[in-house]
Amino acid sequence: MSREIERERAQMRELKDLLLQGEITRRDFLGRAGALGIAVTAATSMWGSSALASTPKQGGTLRQALRGGATSDTLEGGALLDTHSINTSWQVRNTLTEVTNTGELVGELAESWEASDDASVWTFRLRKGVEFHNGKTLDAEDIIDTMNQHRGNNSTSAAKSILGPVQDIKADGTNTVVFTLQDGSADFPFMLADYHLIVAPAGTRGKDWDKGIGTGPFVLTEWEPGVRSATKRNPNYFKEGRPYFDGAESLNISGQIARTNALRTGDVEAMEDPDLKTLHLLERIPGMKVLEAGGTKHYSMPMRTDTAPFNDNNVRLALKHAVDRQMLLKTILRGRGYLGNDHPIGRTQRFFASDIPQRNHDPDKAKFHLRQAGLSELTVQLSAADIYAGGTDAAVLYKEQAASAGINIEVVPEPTDGYWDNVWRQKPWCIAFWSGRATEDWMFATAYSANAEWNDSYWKHKRFNQLLKQARAELDENRRGEMYAECQQLVRDEGGVVIPVFANLVAVVDEKVGTPETIAGNWAMDGNKNHERWWFV
Repeated sequence: MSREIERERAQMRELKDLLLQGEITRRDFLGRAGALGIAVTAATSMWGSSALASTPKQGGTLRQALRGGATSDTLEGGALLDTHSINTSWQVRNTLTEVTNTGELVGELAESWEASDDASVWTFRLRKGVEFHNGKTLDAEDIIDTMNQHRGNNSTSAAKSILGPVQDIKADGTNTVVFTLQDGSADFPFMLADYHLIVAPAGTRGKDWDKGIGTGPFVLTEWEPGVRSATKRNPNYFKEGRPYFDGAESLNISGQIARTNALRTGDVEAMEDPDLKTLHLLERIPGMKVLEAGGTKHYSMPMRTDTAPFNDNNVRLALKHAVDRQMLLKTILRGRGYLGNDHPIGRTQRFFASDIPQRNHDPDKAKFHLRQAGLSELTVQLSAADIYAGGTDAAVLYKEQAASAGINIEVVPEPTDGYWDNVWRQKPWCIAFWSGRATEDWMFATAYSANAEWNDSYWKHKRFNQLLKQARAELDENRRGEMYAECQQLVRDEGGVVIPVFANLVAVVDEKVGTPETIAGNWAMDGNKNHERWWFV
């Protein structure tokens, strides 16, 4: 194939994408198609097909290849860990609020909400007539019982820290729930969109969660943890016109090659997290469509700051200066992302501290901090697995980069299955990743506050925790921004995590899958709501 033919095909794919996404007018499309030598009749036919493709319609079963499942998975809200179980959970259940594909906060089970003047009391009014799959009508007691399972000293829920500030939850009639917080929280409604806070009927406990009874767009028909799930359309769903699919089948396929093969052979219509090294080849295959969204997902390497040698901040700083972020961005992400600065707030977020200097690869500074720690060299182990595309490769590259600073990183291969139970938060240093959260408080409260269940660096910093509490209740936007900027600086300079890059969220679908013009960047697979937002053209 000549370069000219390949170039023309690439231009046709680009033109078709613009057409499907509604970014060009009919006149523009026909003009550009003519310039590429496409006959008017053919171009007109393509335009008509696009108009149909951009109009959601019902029917068909979405088959998708997801990652991140394990045989220990459960559909219990507080224990949800990765895409396969999270996506399945959101097929069958809902949260009080929802972050849309464009990043806006809207009501889901909640119809509306309002706060007291100091944002310490929040009143949520529920949608009336919403039914669970077993026929029970949603009421305030379902919300209260579900939320209380995440609270209390004995709770092991990953959302425990999110609801930690809540002093009391009570009903005000059948369809109103009142949350009383210890202090004000301007972002509280955003927090209730967390995927751990999916709502089940009051009294749901233990294995009952795996029955999948919820109010969601689909009804669970099969659930094999770490393997597959199957659902069918909920005929009584409260969102008019949704879902568009008749059902969904979600397969946990851990390997990128296996996921890609499943898509190419037609076994699935959508796949998560393709191999970025070969993505350009997938893009050339007729009938394939790449979806990409920038946002808050970041790759991290948390160190247990309660364990030597990571309890010494100079050791942590040495490791932060020893990584070549530019090289990881280029090699692992193929440029599909941006540089991280050792804190978890993305540059698209409201209070991102853009004036904090970007940390770069600096072996001399790494050596300086080793000397400050009383060391001339350092040998540490880094546990790694392909929990994301190129996870092990990233660890090996880091090992090579750190050698010039006198740091010997021994990469310890770990099995993917059970990684989140047996390695993450267990081993002294490991690779990880976070999808990020919609607000600064949400992210910090989930993984950096002293009492956070998912504080994977076991970091406890008095000043940071004071600021986080103050910022949460601060209603002055400028002052709040200053507080969150200091929080980012503290995590960057004293925290126990290396965050070298932020990664775009990438998925590949068959072209017969229709999608909104904007794909959510808060979680994988269109915010893990693809089953509800997508359709077959």
